[in-house]
Amino acid sequence: MTKDELKQSVCQIIEARREQIVAIGESINKEPELGFKEKKTANKVEKIFHTLGIAYEKELAVTGVKGRIKGKKSKRTVAVLGELDAVICARHPMADSLTGAAHCCGHNVQIAVIAAVGMALIEAGAMEVLSGDVVLFAVPAEEYVEITYRNKLREEGKIEYLGGKQELIRLGAFDDIDMALQMHLLTKKNDENVVWLGSTSNGFIGKLVEYRGKAAHAAAAPAEGVNALNAAMLGIMGVHAQRETFREEDYIRFHPIISHGGDLVNVVPDYVSMESYVRAASMEALRQSNAKIDRALRAGADSIGAEISIQNIPGYLPMNNNSDLNQIFESNAGFLYGKDNVRKGTHEAGSTDTGDLSHIMPTIHPWIEAVSGALHSKDYAIENIDAAYIKSAQALAMTIIDLLYGEGEVAEELLQSYKPLLTKNEYFDFLNSFAD
Repeated sequence: MTKDELKQSVCQIIEARREQIVAIGESINKEPELGFKEKKTANKVEKIFHTLGIAYEKELAVTGVKGRIKGKKSKRTVAVLGELDAVICARHPMADSLTGAAHCCGHNVQIAVIAAVGMALIEAGAMEVLSGDVVLFAVPAEEYVEITYRNKLREEGKIEYLGGKQELIRLGAFDDIDMALQMHLLTKKNDENVVWLGSTSNGFIGKLVEYRGKAAHAAAAPAEGVNALNAAMLGIMGVHAQRETFREEDYIRFHPIISHGGDLVNVVPDYVSMESYVRAASMEALRQSNAKIDRALRAGADSIGAEISIQNIPGYLPMNNNSDLNQIFESNAGFLYGKDNVRKGTHEAGSTDTGDLSHIMPTIHPWIEAVSGALHSKDYAIENIDAAYIKSAQALAMTIIDLLYGEGEVAEELLQSYKPLLTKNEYFDFLNSFAD
């Protein structure tokens, strides 16, 4: 088959398997699981790989599943990523009644899409003419939630990093992969299904904060107490006082929650705990803003004589899409969605651990408008099945064909000109510079 004939074949197969692909996504949607707990979801991926005859590894970084489809030659390896986990959104109609987990970010669609890519490549006989392997990688724990729980896993030696891709990088699970492709859904802004390419995103640092004061009767003897809740509130206000020093282009974000604010209303709170992120658009902005925020939080404790402990935990790095890889995907997305609907992305203040991967290998993370309701909200719903499930899988499969067709010249040329933003050692040095 010519390259164009092969592309046409995989697109037809994905279209023909529409009901099966959507059923995979809906099955995962009905049983959402949080990061490093995605056992049911991982089991579903394993069954898909087994049915397709794909050799796979399981329980990578606790729950990750990595399938490999061999090409006629194994010159280079392209991975398509899908995330296993859900986010916490207890008010969503599909939320788990016990955990509050819900797929309000479309990770269930990602898993269906990697399955669709595998189905199409195998059924079309594509691997017989591709000079490279394709990895279908179901990865855990992209949503950086339940920080205290994950930190406990770290203390128990079960993980070292709190993000799934970080942990997989540490374990060497990406060492035999040359480049990575991943799609993500986005809320529709109008009637069109726009594809945004090249969007950047913030990185962040996770933060656990504890204030310790002295308990006393809140009415009879408040003078004998040291109010840890007041210390926390003053610390937060101190951060607010720093906000005018944060540059617009750095997109600094600090959004804490108080996970424990006291025990009884008539007792001066002697212990308060907080969780937060510090987000920024660059690695240097992360360093500077984190130092300012820590200083303000400590001042809250000092002002009333409380004690404070701050634990900084490596978060995610800013997202950097590879321009050459984006250009290949753009051509295929334009064919499927319409050229006018494929546009240059802007900066997103949120974060993803795909940003970490983008620093060490060519990576793209296009955003596809196919959702109604805000991400991570109770109103989130897939509005356009075709744009979300079918066209996204077709675009990824076509991009793989472009990269690996024939002798894989396109992939080879891209990699020969690529220089990673960080070596693997430099990457971990940066992460560990924030670890307490």
